[in-house]
Amino acid sequence: MEILQVESALVCTSRISGLQATSLRVLRSASGRRQVAVDPVGARPGNWVYTVSGSAARYAAGNFEVLTDLTIGGIIDYWE
Repeated sequence: MEILQVESALVCTSRISGLQATSLRVLRSASGRRQVAVDPVGARPGNWVYTVSGSAARYAAGNFEVLTDLTIGGIIDYWE
C-alpha cells in the first residue's frame, strides 16, 4: 500500500469492457510520480488516499472482473 494524493479525474471515452463502469483518478506521489487508479470510493482532487496494488487491487475494486492493478482503498481523513 502507498499513500498518494488525488490530482484529478481521468476521463476516457473509449475503454475496454473490463473498465467500462469505473471511475479513474490520476494520483501523485510525494516525489511527483503519477499513476492512474480505479476509484470505487469517490475520492476528490486534493484528497490523500491509500492504494491497494497488484492482484489484490481487483478485489478492492469490488468486482474481480475490473481489470486493474491499482485501486484506491480509502480516503485518509487524518494522520500525524
